Amino acid sequence: MTYTVKELFLTLQGEGARAGRVAVFLRFSGCNLWSGREEDRAGAQCRFCDTDFVGGERFADAASLAERVESLWPGGGVPYVVCTGGEPALQLDDALVDALHRRGFEVAVETNGTRTLPAGIDWVCVSPKAGTELVLRQGDELKLVWPQPGLDPGALEALAFTHRLLQPMDGPERAANIAACVAWCLTHPLWRLSLQTHKLIGIP
Repeated sequence: MTYTVKELFLTLQGEGARAGRVAVFLRFSGCNLWSGREEDRAGAQCRFCDTDFVGGERFADAASLAERVESLWPGGGVPYVVCTGGEPALQLDDALVDALHRRGFEVAVETNGTRTLPAGIDWVCVSPKAGTELVLRQGDELKLVWPQPGLDPGALEALAFTHRLLQPMDGPERAANIAACVAWCLTHPLWRLSLQTHKLIGIP
């Protein structure tokens, strides 16, 4: 299988339960909820995405992509790669997970949860989107960008996730969204607040 990758970079995990951890971000091109083009945003299933995932570099096989990921790790610690997008489940497969594991990487994925994942992923973060069917109903981390009209955090509390995080939606209503998330967490202690710290400190 060939893979199309928008970008690869070393950074600190900016949000969620593992915020602050050094990670190679492997951002796949393409998504099943939006084309990534502004002219299509109004009709997309997910309209608030702030990520560029259009185009990118093609890799001929899992070994070559895993080799590139490995080249970015500075050495030491437990090598960690976050597979994201777009929607990584469109491309991430057994061959790539195996190739990354052979190079010593712990493999994480950040997904919208509408598609199944290959086996063997070490950390599964699901970020549900309103109006979609959630196929992945268990994992390590449930990270809900909120508020989303039609998506109630309380309705997700029965899902089998170890961590539940509420993340204020960015944009013109950011201050109000932060206040709403703080208020929800204070009255629903199953949830923790997640902030996009990478934006706060100005790193990718």
